[in-house]
Amino acid sequence: MITTIAFLLLLAFGVYALSKLKRKPVEPFPKHWHKLLMEHVEFYEGLPPKEQQRFQKRMMEFLSEVYLEGVKVELEELDKILIAASAVIPVFGFPEWHYTNLSGVLLYPDNFNEDFEFEDKKGNRIIAGVVGTGRLEKQMILSKKALRHGFSKSSSKTNTGIHEFVHLIDKMDGVTDGVPERLIQHAYVIPWLKMIHKEMEAINDNKSDIRNYGGTNEAEFFAVASEYFFENPEHMKKKHTELYKMLESCFYGSSTAEK
Repeated sequence: MITTIAFLLLLAFGVYALSKLKRKPVEPFPKHWHKLLMEHVEFYEGLPPKEQQRFQKRMMEFLSEVYLEGVKVELEELDKILIAASAVIPVFGFPEWHYTNLSGVLLYPDNFNEDFEFEDKKGNRIIAGVVGTGRLEKQMILSKKALRHGFSKSSSKTNTGIHEFVHLIDKMDGVTDGVPERLIQHAYVIPWLKMIHKEMEAINDNKSDIRNYGGTNEAEFFAVASEYFFENPEHMKKKHTELYKMLESCFYGSSTAEK
């Protein structure tokens, strides 16, 4: 309970401080971040130099618009880089994109429970990230441990940071339902839903290599499938060709040919 109260006080202070401050100016990209991105972010590593520069610019824009804070954990330089990369990767195909439904990201040291407690000793700390609602509206909470694991070489289909930012994209139309209306043209909504339900059925029948959590509901399927799409695109293209094409259309649209 003490942790929850402390969290809410911190949150209230952060929101208050944000309301009193004007948007921060976009700072220059620190040159030494390039090496860190090359070491930790495979998506960035695979971009040509000109596109890497565009990625850097998008990261700095994001960091000028969103408040980051560590809760009982140091917010290190690499954490800032990985959070910003998580935000940019799923919208990199859109020249102009701002997370108008996000004001702050809180970084916890580890996974947490439904009461946002990460010191629970009962084994209920199973949440690695969450997009807030209600009093937590426009807030995101991420586990530092999960954030870093998502960008490690051992994680081939999962990425908590990308997962939560995809939820934010989904929520841009007001509801998190697995149908991101900002990305999917109206004519493709029904085919998309049919594909989702088909893939979810395969997951729940243990006939898919998509992470089991994707079978929970449509919103989680979209986020889990998106992790797979960005973390291991070639493998997904071979194993789930139609799903890959649909996600490619969502995230890159007409710009796909340019990439």
